[in-house]
Amino acid sequence: MASSRAGMSVFDKWLERIVFGSFVATMIGEWWVLRKRPKREFGDLDLATREELSDTSLPADELVAVGYEPRDTAASLAMLAGSLVMGEVVWGPFNRRLDRLAYKHRRANASSLGPGWLGRAVGFLAALVVWDFLYYWEHRAMHRVRVLWAHHVTHHSSERYNLSTALRQPWSTILTHWIFVPMPLAGFSPAMTRRAGELNLLYQYWVHTEVVDRLPAKYEKWLNTASHHRVHHGANPQYIDRNYGGILIVWDKMFATFEPEVRKVKYGLTNNIKSFNPIIIGYHEFAAIVRDVRSADSASERVAYVLRPPSWQPATKAA
Repeated sequence: MASSRAGMSVFDKWLERIVFGSFVATMIGEWWVLRKRPKREFGDLDLATREELSDTSLPADELVAVGYEPRDTAASLAMLAGSLVMGEVVWGPFNRRLDRLAYKHRRANASSLGPGWLGRAVGFLAALVVWDFLYYWEHRAMHRVRVLWAHHVTHHSSERYNLSTALRQPWSTILTHWIFVPMPLAGFSPAMTRRAGELNLLYQYWVHTEVVDRLPAKYEKWLNTASHHRVHHGANPQYIDRNYGGILIVWDKMFATFEPEVRKVKYGLTNNIKSFNPIIIGYHEFAAIVRDVRSADSASERVAYVLRPPSWQPATKAA
């Protein structure tokens, strides 16, 4: 949820304050609502078998929240702070320079698809859709390429699911920013591209909640919702690597990665890190990659440990 502060208008600065104030207010509101509801026992699915986690013969489970935990929420807020600093000070200048370079060599002028304000409005709507499409593929790549997963795993590291989980952001955006370079190349201005990304990420804030069960079917059909995104945060066998959509869920339905929420969600990782330390949360998988590369028996194995899916193991070590 980081944005460039260089050249921000007064409107942008006030908007940023309103957004961050809304984060605080909605998290307090969510905690207040959940405190009056029945809670799941934390870790209630730790000993569940694969069959129990994925049995589709039973009716859909009732949604019962896990709730908040102070150390977990503090860790998520620390990851947000680190993401803002890294995104602005470390990686931001390079990413913005790359966008400007691509826009300089643009092939069209997609920022305005017609004359006047209407053309600019249509252009911005197109930017939102294009960003969402590219985000789907970015998100999918982050689950299927281990070095990108090392960046993204931060967001999946909590065993709880609430609005603070949305703020548990990674610190290495340089690894995936290139996926969105086609936008300035197509003629979406860097400012419009950045704003489309910010709105996409902002939309995803509300779907990180157990307060909302399901929306009416017409919305669940087209949009990413809390129900769809709870699935994405699940370690249940049938939920792993599903529901990558940002605003629209239609991409998952088009590309066969959609899974409905049926069984109760076991949040977190298949092997949870059991830590609230921001450094461990942010870099544990990078450290694991280094260990695996050092132990590899060949150059091809070393490359595979970096670029193959996170669960990949050489045949000699696979269970």
